[in-house]
Amino acid sequence: MKKFLLLPLAALSFHFTSCAPVAPDTGANGQVIVQRPSNSLVQQGLKEFASIKSKKRISHNSTYNAQTQRVAARLKKVIIMPGARWEFVVFEDPTPNAFALPGGKVGIHTGLFQITKNDAGLAAVLGHEISHVTRNHAGARQKRTMGLALGGLVLDQVLGKGKSKTERAKMAAGYGTLATVGLALPFSRKAELEADRIGALYMAKAGYNPTEAVTMWQRFAAYKQKNSSKKTPEFLSTHPLDSTRINALRAYLPTAMKEYNRR
Repeated sequence: MKKFLLLPLAALSFHFTSCAPVAPDTGANGQVIVQRPSNSLVQQGLKEFASIKSKKRISHNSTYNAQTQRVAARLKKVIIMPGARWEFVVFEDPTPNAFALPGGKVGIHTGLFQITKNDAGLAAVLGHEISHVTRNHAGARQKRTMGLALGGLVLDQVLGKGKSKTERAKMAAGYGTLATVGLALPFSRKAELEADRIGALYMAKAGYNPTEAVTMWQRFAAYKQKNSSKKTPEFLSTHPLDSTRINALRAYLPTAMKEYNRR
């Protein structure tokens, strides 16, 4: 999907490692460990969402809106995140996408409903989006980006002395490529897998069978195979391959099913 560069990791892209957890999903009480975003990041998210609503056409499809609010209401009941300003808006857009921004703002494209099909399928997507917010993936990405930029400055100061502008430019380009492929992109893919897992937990806690998350991703994989000729190698992508995330979700289902069965 289209990335909002201001908050680059707060979005789920349906346009397109390790499957091991990158951080504990829950605490001792079974609740998802929430990472609070900074006030400035929240304000960025609120401002960006207001801008999007002013530019994109909001859908008045009663079926899509009713389903979105119905599923969102059940998910919000199982989320503990004080201060979140949850808002779920359906936009008229044929591309099957959804996105989330810090502060609790979630957008869903009308084209997504051809993939989700039912409440459980939509819960899988919304749970994923909510997880980006509750785990503050945008904030983590922001800190990592700043760290990589600082690393580039240090490298230039240490190794760039006495070199020509052309040599320093080549060195900076090489560093940028290594930092992107070796650190930034793997972090993005791991965050997506974490959001898949936590999203499955949220939907299970809300009473939706988490096996539907696997089914939904299978439908989306079939959609992409039919409608897209672009195949990006996983190591160059911000998102895991569909097969990677489907296998990871299957491996995580026993944990999510425990939440579903203990309701």
